[in-house]
Amino acid sequence: MKSREEKYQILESLTEKLKNSEVIYLTDTSDLNVETINNLRRLCFRRNVTMEVVKNTLLKKAMGQSEKDLEPLYETLAGPTSLMLSDTGNVPAKLIKEFQKARKLEKPVIKGAYVGESFYIGADQLDILASIKSKEELIGDVIGLLQSPATNVISALQSGGNTLSGLVKTLSEKEEG
Repeated sequence: MKSREEKYQILESLTEKLKNSEVIYLTDTSDLNVETINNLRRLCFRRNVTMEVVKNTLLKKAMGQSEKDLEPLYETLAGPTSLMLSDTGNVPAKLIKEFQKARKLEKPVIKGAYVGESFYIGADQLDILASIKSKEELIGDVIGLLQSPATNVISALQSGGNTLSGLVKTLSEKEEG
């Protein structure tokens, strides 16, 4: 049994993690054997996703102290809970889908998630979460959109250059004549 001081330190650490995370997933990893859980942890580590099993009462306290309104996630705090934290909104969802498919398992299951100040409750949100674009993907899309009109204008000017110079030459010849 943990002492009061140990519990307090765990609560402080958990509160700090929640405070500093913009991507929070709550999952159910129960029924997975030790080997499978260890494989999931390794995959999380490789994808820069922090994963830890937490007690619901402790997690709820930490959520309340995190300076974020995470109350919509309280309803998911039943049964075993694993906390996944990431810097990118779609990474944990993609990781879960990949893990389930590779091992032909139904778990881990998403209980709830907090991504970009939005809440996603229930396992049926997995595909939606996986399709969320990362900041880098969105920036790439914007750059692509911005480059596209400029590229079209430049190519039109280059391809029409001969026509334009021919038109100018014809008009100047008419004026002289």
